[in-house]
Amino acid sequence: MQFTLKAVLAQLVTVALLATSVAASPVAANVVTDAELDNWLATTDAKLTYISDVDSTNPLADRAALNTRVVYCNRRTNNVCGGDCTVYDGNSRCLNAPDTQCLSATTNVGFCDRAGCGGSCNQYSSCGTRLDNGFCYTPGTRSINVPFT
Repeated sequence: MQFTLKAVLAQLVTVALLATSVAASPVAANVVTDAELDNWLATTDAKLTYISDVDSTNPLADRAALNTRVVYCNRRTNNVCGGDCTVYDGNSRCLNAPDTQCLSATTNVGFCDRAGCGGSCNQYSSCGTRLDNGFCYTPGTRSINVPFT
């Protein structure tokens, strides 16, 4: 097998371009576990407001284990998400979330720059700026699309 300088250079350029495109990809945000979210809720000094679709009088409430939990907050300081935060526990809903700066979730959710889960939307799993404790920096978010799980 004979290698020419031209062929070797072409291969090196190809490898360099592939490595550059991989490095430029956004860091994938992993969804947080219920235990990780419980720990954050127990230790944060953020002001928390809870909303839920779970009806404690419903005999099917045990199915709530399939729910998605989302925490969305109005302040980011360096890599910390906090301030006034809302904790949602439910399923298949578009959350009105004006002034959201960061969020965390137990399943992949969408976040949009318009109310009603419209406009330009992104996924939590493709978070561009990860913060501490599994949060994602989401400036301009106005609504959050929680999937059916």
